[in-house]
Amino acid sequence: MSLQPASAYSAPRWLRNPHLQTLLGSSGVRVLRGGRELGKLGAVHAAHLIDAGGDIRLQGVHSTLPGRQARGFALLLHGWEGSVESGYMRLTCARLLERGFDVFRLNFRDHGDTHHLNEGLFHSNRLEEVVQAALTVSRRWAREPTLPMVLAGYSLGGNFALRVALQAPSVGLQLARVAAVCPALDPDRTTTAMEQGLSLYERYFMQRWTHSLRRKRALFPMSQAIEEEQLNSRHLRDLTAWLVARHTDFADVEAYFDGYRISRDRMAGLQVPADILTSADDPVIPVDDFHDWQLPDNATVEIAAHGGHCAFLRDASLRGYAEDWVAQRLATALEPASVQNPGSTPEEPA
Repeated sequence: MSLQPASAYSAPRWLRNPHLQTLLGSSGVRVLRGGRELGKLGAVHAAHLIDAGGDIRLQGVHSTLPGRQARGFALLLHGWEGSVESGYMRLTCARLLERGFDVFRLNFRDHGDTHHLNEGLFHSNRLEEVVQAALTVSRRWAREPTLPMVLAGYSLGGNFALRVALQAPSVGLQLARVAAVCPALDPDRTTTAMEQGLSLYERYFMQRWTHSLRRKRALFPMSQAIEEEQLNSRHLRDLTAWLVARHTDFADVEAYFDGYRISRDRMAGLQVPADILTSADDPVIPVDDFHDWQLPDNATVEIAAHGGHCAFLRDASLRGYAEDWVAQRLATALEPASVQNPGSTPEEPA
């Protein structure tokens, strides 16, 4: 693993508070900005249902620029309780389109407007269906080797992206590169960070998650008999323990967390070239986990001093370094090996 001693990202002085970065990074202003930038490009979008194996259906959005031949194909994965229309997803899509990619943004089960598609609840160990969805979209839109496929994710989506990449060679998924922004490495430590940190993060995710569970209960009242007592839980760990006991085969919440942990040596066998971006002041993902992470030589980790969780905002217009970074790193897959330089500074969009 190459741990970069410094990041090209430098936050403006007024944006060096990690909580301000995180809140602004997920604001509606960025959603609108992403929509405007996609509109300026003339991007054409189409929603698709994706076969994820075993009668499981996932949904996503394919984006392309009409009248031009794509040079690559990118699959994007959002964070927990995000969606394909989150600001960072729209903005990253725009940057990748500019770099010559066609893009597919995938909604996880029960994210976006997809609760009706599958009876079972989403949980973070449902890796197989994401792998199968990646295979489905690769067969439809990526024509390897003429159209190399790359993968990127944010937060929990970064965790999924790296796990998909780890399995890719064994399932025949041809991935040229993977990028992850603030990936969740150790779910137990992430949950502890939210429990012990600023309470707004745990409250935010509890509000979003319980809203999702109520929606699921309304759609499938017989199979999803979710007690109101559980939905009134105040802590993520308590509600997760209920989920594990009622809707998974894991013995307890500790085993469930370990099931999708990617810290320490879990990614040592990764064969796909990987780039990881995180911040030292991330209030959700402890940065200490990145320093003892055992990654292969084809992986780089960039740790910025500031940036909050998945934000890395450049200025008052809320332009982000992260979406530029993802596009720049993944675009190296389109270049001959002799000229690839994933460590160069991402260019800012006009």
